[in-house]
Amino acid sequence: MDKHINEQITKITTAIVWDHRGRVTNGGKGQVEVRVTYNRKSYHFGTGVKVHKSELIAGQIVNCPGADELNKRVAIIYQKVCACVNESLDESGLIDTEDIRRRVWQLVEGQSDEPTLLIWIDQQIPLLDIKEGTRKHYVSLQNRLEQYGKLRRWQDVTVEGIMNFDAWLHSLNRKSDKMGAMALGRLADGLSDAAIYNYHKCLKALLHRADMFGKIERSPYERLHGKFKRGDRDNVEYLTEDEMRAIELLDYQDGTTLCICRDLFVFQMYTGLSYSDTQSFDISTYKKVRGKWVQNPERVKTGVSYVSQLLPPVVGILKKYDWKVPRVENHVYNRMLKAIGEAAKIKTPLHSHLARHSFATYMLSNGTRIENVSRMLGHTNITQTQRYAKVLAKDVHSDFDKIAKKLTSK
Repeated sequence: MDKHINEQITKITTAIVWDHRGRVTNGGKGQVEVRVTYNRKSYHFGTGVKVHKSELIAGQIVNCPGADELNKRVAIIYQKVCACVNESLDESGLIDTEDIRRRVWQLVEGQSDEPTLLIWIDQQIPLLDIKEGTRKHYVSLQNRLEQYGKLRRWQDVTVEGIMNFDAWLHSLNRKSDKMGAMALGRLADGLSDAAIYNYHKCLKALLHRADMFGKIERSPYERLHGKFKRGDRDNVEYLTEDEMRAIELLDYQDGTTLCICRDLFVFQMYTGLSYSDTQSFDISTYKKVRGKWVQNPERVKTGVSYVSQLLPPVVGILKKYDWKVPRVENHVYNRMLKAIGEAAKIKTPLHSHLARHSFATYMLSNGTRIENVSRMLGHTNITQTQRYAKVLAKDVHSDFDKIAKKLTSK
């Protein structure tokens, strides 16, 4: 261990660890990383070396081909990280993770025969100034690229390489046989055009960053402008008022997972909040003005502010759960929604975002002005809202009051 780090042993510890983010599934290979813990805060730096979990024991790579060479690589990166940490602390008393990752990456890239594009992406994701929900999209892209396996090095970053990746993504929609779908596991679920578009959106942003950093001369997406479409965004699925009511009337025992998920969906239907926004909901941020709960919060995903007023069904659910929104894992939630939709005899497959669409159409069909619905949803521009409908109404809070009166009279 480096001398400087030994001197600060009460403050700094280091270790060689494996896949600290827990991304690897099904026994795959994970990144070997250097962990630096300073004043109880941990920082992780990739080495560019990937092995199976069982092949890293007490910081040493064992029982795999080329173990000696891989250990040498890890040792070099480890010493580089320690040196950079020491320099950073000497200069400012702080650990400059971005500068250290940049300097370590130059060494990794120069001495590793691992897939350099994928390693670079793994290094960059923690540095992106994005919301946690958006970060998950980048991690999902990373997993897709790992699964694809043909867009791994900088020389693969061509127009042809991107087009082949796009064709592969679309092929996941075509489950030609049951065995093929099973082989793909969870990734075999049919990808929508919107999902594929989001993969391209994330990869395009990363390659633009690579262009700025001089990793590539030109992003191939510059020659593919307008090639990848989001899909038919005008064809929005939503629930009718009768269908919304059918879900509300389902008789579930309190405390069961089905009941909790039904209540969460109803909460979404009458707030227009996305799943991530419901999971960060905090009643303490709301003010009670003339008997109404109002707030102008920001969306978790985009940071865009929106206008919120809690309607009677929402207040009822909050009272039921001691003024807290039930916490449910997204995959559990969507699985339960399928059963809830079947119980309510609704043909449209239920998913968490369907509630947000239903809120928008419910408001519009009851006379709420489209500009106000846009503000309720936290859209950045009215064009995003125009796909729902065009109607008339008054200002935002008076629209909430009108709907509240109607719901109260039920």
